[in-house]
Amino acid sequence: MTDWSTLWPVYLTAIGQTLWMVVATLVLGGVLGLALGVLLYTTRPGGLLENRVLSAVLNVLVNFVRPIPFIIFMTAVAPLTQAVLGTFLGTPAAIFPMTIAATFAISRIVEQNLVTIDPGVIEAARAMGSSPWRIISTLLIPEALGPLILGYTFVFVAIVDLSAVAGSLGGGGLGDFAISYGYQRYNWVVTWIAVLTIVVLVQAAQFLGNRLARKALRR
Repeated sequence: MTDWSTLWPVYLTAIGQTLWMVVATLVLGGVLGLALGVLLYTTRPGGLLENRVLSAVLNVLVNFVRPIPFIIFMTAVAPLTQAVLGTFLGTPAAIFPMTIAATFAISRIVEQNLVTIDPGVIEAARAMGSSPWRIISTLLIPEALGPLILGYTFVFVAIVDLSAVAGSLGGGGLGDFAISYGYQRYNWVVTWIAVLTIVVLVQAAQFLGNRLARKALRR
């Protein structure tokens, strides 16, 4: 019999830890990934800030990090996490590698969405004397805003997955809750409650992301 008088506070704490990890990672990784994605797009041959060397270096770096399974990546950067935060255990320490992984994943999503923008629109803005920064901030990002919101919504789901992996390695959250109080104790009710909670979080984020994307596309 599950003693929910004891588990309830732990469950609520786990939800809070998961939300903290996911939101912090999405904000930090979202900003860094947007900047990196814009650089990937603008430094490519023929881009606003064409720089073949920088473009090649950034592409190699992104292609190097992205394929690494997160459970391996998190353990591989543990020494760096330890050096920066003083520990590689706990929720704050989990956010560090999650942010790095999210940054590189988001950068490709940003680049792919910017590529779909009509080059003629950009050339027209350049012909009118607009600076690269003005084109990026007032043309590129607004034009791709709808697809970018959908892309970030997709990343949100992936980050929830990362948070569960981080939980299994001492990061806390619903992943740790499901393993420690469910799987390891053969309490499948607890495991499924954790699963359903994650599903609800993902569905809520998907619903919100779809609504925001539709509003952006109607502009």
